[in-house]
Amino acid sequence: MILEASVAIVGSGMGGATTAYGLAEAGIDCLVIERGDFVKKEDANWSAREIFVNQKYKPDEKWLDEKGKEFTPGVHYIVGGNTKVYGSSLPRFRESDFLEVKHKEGISPAWPFTYQDIEPYYCSAEELYKVHGATGEDPTEPPRSKPFPYPALAHERYISKLAEKLKAAGVRPHANAMGVDLKIDGKCIRCGTCDGFVCKLDAKSDSQSCALEPAMRTGKVRLETNLKITQVIVKNGRVDHLLGVKNGQEVKVVAKKYVLSLGAVNTAALLLKSGSIANSSGLVGKNFMMHNNAHIAAFDIRSKNDVVFQKTLSFSDWYFDGGSGYPLGAVQLIGKVQAIMMKTYATKVPLGILKFIADRSVEFVVMNEDLPTLSNRVEISKNGMIQIYRKAVNTSAHKELMRKTKKVLRKSGFQAIFVQPFDISMNSHQCGTTVAGSDPKNSVVDQYCKTHDLDNLYLIDGGFFPSSAAMNPALTIAAQALRVVDKSDLKLVN
Repeated sequence: MILEASVAIVGSGMGGATTAYGLAEAGIDCLVIERGDFVKKEDANWSAREIFVNQKYKPDEKWLDEKGKEFTPGVHYIVGGNTKVYGSSLPRFRESDFLEVKHKEGISPAWPFTYQDIEPYYCSAEELYKVHGATGEDPTEPPRSKPFPYPALAHERYISKLAEKLKAAGVRPHANAMGVDLKIDGKCIRCGTCDGFVCKLDAKSDSQSCALEPAMRTGKVRLETNLKITQVIVKNGRVDHLLGVKNGQEVKVVAKKYVLSLGAVNTAALLLKSGSIANSSGLVGKNFMMHNNAHIAAFDIRSKNDVVFQKTLSFSDWYFDGGSGYPLGAVQLIGKVQAIMMKTYATKVPLGILKFIADRSVEFVVMNEDLPTLSNRVEISKNGMIQIYRKAVNTSAHKELMRKTKKVLRKSGFQAIFVQPFDISMNSHQCGTTVAGSDPKNSVVDQYCKTHDLDNLYLIDGGFFPSSAAMNPALTIAAQALRVVDKSDLKLVN
C-alpha cells in the first residue's frame, strides 16, 4: 500500500494538527498520519475511575526507566494526541524564557528566535484555540499586540474567596489562559470533567476539534488512522519515504516534505530507530526535559469546596525571582480532584477519608523549570524499547517554590497540604530532545524546525525547545507550527 501527498505529517497532536491547519490555509495538500484512532464518545469519557484507575485511554505500551524498570508512559495514541486529555491551559512563555537565564543549578539557554518573533503567532494560535484570558493581572505577563480573543473564565464563588485570601497572604493571583469553547454560542458547559478527561462535547480546545477537523474541511488535508510509522528512509541526503504498518500490512508513505510531530520522546525514538538520522550533532534524544512538577491539595476542614470548574486561577509572583536572584516558577489551579483520583496515589488511604479530604481541598500544580543536560536522554534499548534516562535538574528551585507556596497557603487558612510529586510516568510537558539552534554542531533543527541534515524533514513538537520554561508548552508548540508554515520553506512543495 502506497500513500502520497505533498506534505506528510506524522502525529495529530498540537504540533501535527496545527501544522496541517496552517498548510491547508496555504492551499497545500497534506496527509496526517495517526497511529491510533478517534476516541469514541462514551460514558467512560467522563468517568474518573475509567480514566485514572483503569487508564482506559492510555496505550498498551511500556517504556523503560534508567534502571530498566517498565512503566506506562503518559502519552495517548489517539486522534488529537495528548490534547484530548490535557487541561487546556494555554499560556504564553515570557519574554525572558527565550533568552539565556541563570538558575541556581545551571543555565537555561537562549532560543534561536525571540519572543517578538513568535508573538504574532501566539495571537493566531490563541484565536485558533479559543483562548480565554485577562491582561493586567499577572505581574509576569509578556507584551501583547492583540487582546485575548475571549474574556477570562469567571471564578466560581469558592475560587473568588480563595483569590482574596491569596492576596491577603501577599501574592497576586490572576486568571488562567484557558482554551475552552465558552463563547456565547459555545459548547462548553463548565463541567467538572475537563482536566485529564476526554470532552464528550468537543468543547475543549484540543487539536482535533480546533485545528485538524477545520483543516480537513478545506479538502486539502487527509487523515490516515491506525497507521504506525516505523522507519524514516533516507536516500541522497533527503527523506525518500516513510515505512509503517496498518492492520499488519506494510505501508509506504511518499511525499515531497515530511513533518514528524510524535512528541519529544517518540520523534527522537523514531529518528534513532531509523539509523540515527538527522543526528550529525549527536543530540537526537539528548537534553530531555519534562518540568519539575508536583500536585498539591490544600485542605481546610472548615470550608467545603463546592467548585465545579476549578482551573481558573494561578499565581506567578516568583517566576522571575524567588527572592535570591534566581527564577522559581508558577503555581496553577488544576481541575477539581475527586477522591477516586486521589486513590491512584494514596493507595493505602481508605476511600472514605479521601472523599472527606477532597470535599474540603483545593488542588494546584507547582511547576518550575527543568534544565537541559546531555545525561537526561531518550535511547532505544537492546530489545527495541524506548528507555528514558532522567534525573531532575533545578530541584533546589522546586523545593524553594514549594516552601514559599506552602507558606502562602497556610497563611491563607489551610491547615494541611498534601503533596504528590510527578514521577517519570507522568511525563507530560516533555521537550528538548531535538533542540533548535543556529549551529548544526549544537542543535538538531534550525529556528523553523527544519533538520540541519535533511532539507525536507521538519520536527514540530516540544522536542525543538532549547529550554522548558515554567509554563505549559502547548500554545508555544502551536504558535511555532504556524510560524514555521508562514516563514519557512515547508509550504514550498512545487
